[in-house]
Amino acid sequence: MDENKKIIHVLIAICSLFFIIVGYLTYIQLFRSRDFMANTYNRRQFKIEENTARGNIYDRNGVLLAYSEAKGGEQERIYPYGSLYSQVIGYSSKVYGKSQIEAAYNKELLGVDDLSQVFGMVSGSNLPTRKGNNLYLTVDHKLQALGGELLNGKKGAVVAMDPKTGEILALVSSPNFDPHAKELEKNWQSMVESPDAPFLCRAVQGLYAPGSTFKILITAAAIENGLENKVFDDSGSIVIDGREIRNSESKAHGKIDLKRALAVSSNVVYAQLGTELGMTKFTDITNRAGFEMGIPFDIPMSKSRFPYEKMDKTDLAEAAIGQGKILVTPLHMAMITAGIANEGVMMEPVLVKSITNSEGKSSKEIKVNRLGRIMEADVAEKIKVMMQEVVTSGTGYNAAIKGINVAGKTGTAENELSVKKKAKEHSWFVGFAPAEDPKIAVAVIVEYEGSGGDVAASIARKVMKEYLSH
Repeated sequence: MDENKKIIHVLIAICSLFFIIVGYLTYIQLFRSRDFMANTYNRRQFKIEENTARGNIYDRNGVLLAYSEAKGGEQERIYPYGSLYSQVIGYSSKVYGKSQIEAAYNKELLGVDDLSQVFGMVSGSNLPTRKGNNLYLTVDHKLQALGGELLNGKKGAVVAMDPKTGEILALVSSPNFDPHAKELEKNWQSMVESPDAPFLCRAVQGLYAPGSTFKILITAAAIENGLENKVFDDSGSIVIDGREIRNSESKAHGKIDLKRALAVSSNVVYAQLGTELGMTKFTDITNRAGFEMGIPFDIPMSKSRFPYEKMDKTDLAEAAIGQGKILVTPLHMAMITAGIANEGVMMEPVLVKSITNSEGKSSKEIKVNRLGRIMEADVAEKIKVMMQEVVTSGTGYNAAIKGINVAGKTGTAENELSVKKKAKEHSWFVGFAPAEDPKIAVAVIVEYEGSGGDVAASIARKVMKEYLSH
């Protein structure tokens, strides 16, 4: 009898295991099969790639950025502009897989529309030689090339976007790398180990203290809470709970209102604002601006951080000037700036504009989506006016363009080396133009270059001027 019970228990265990396996395989087939099909490490896709000329990738104006060429019986991926788009388009390699757009749109570039085209390979069926779908990016090649030129030899990022649509006009990260397969195989290990981190797309994955660029959000919170016309006494420095906060060069600005405080980037005034607003209002504005939120995008993007569970007065003062624990990506800072330009509405960022088949017929147009409202339109309009004063008579004078009204904000952000006096601060600038009808919003960060009013503002000016000239 005991022996029969043991046999029954074993049979029950085997049957349970069988049903678990069947259930899991059913789940995979119904809900995860397309994920596995699109996975760039799926070996069956290599068979498809042998019979497919991977689709071309173009900029918004039809400039060819990536294509495939038959060499030695294989399709070799060619990138005419070398490293310029390595952080946007990425690479396509049999050894190292794929990254960025090459990975995210792998299925589309291969022209794989259904599972039978992948799993049919198991039975040894032959696929006809074909051409994959083509991608048109939102990027403007002239602007991308200029951004690459301006960042050459520096570490940092340049992001430009259309405030009304969220379309990315330029997304530059430096340093970068040569994405061709042979170069990857030759230099992979040294690039992985490099302290310069060439594989890191600083524009979307680099997390930086925003410095004084964060003051545009604090300004919004201040206006919303009736502090727009308050007059502050700026003596050049202030001590809050034992922590001294100083203006640049400890310069005293005397009695100033909020508008002038933003123009001269008064740390003293904004530290006071931080303690007056309190954590609840901080959390409210950062939530609306998308901090700690996964933002939908075509390539992997880091979450911007506002990780406070509680804040004392020192935390509030530091956070109000963009220091402390706050971290932001350059793309996110561009989105926030674009949101102000777009009457308070932040758009979802878009990198792929459309997909066409091998005959050039459109198979998919990418929709424009609102991500959310950061602030009301009247608040955004007031900040827009204030940001113009930053450029006309404040710290952002190097971003001024003759004949065009530019709105902006500079930032000088401490980093792990600058606090030890071993390097300069990071240089930031965010802005948009023309202020009355914004066509372009930008965010520029240059690592270890000091004041944002110098290097970053000058780069931003050249990028905006180039785009508005054509």
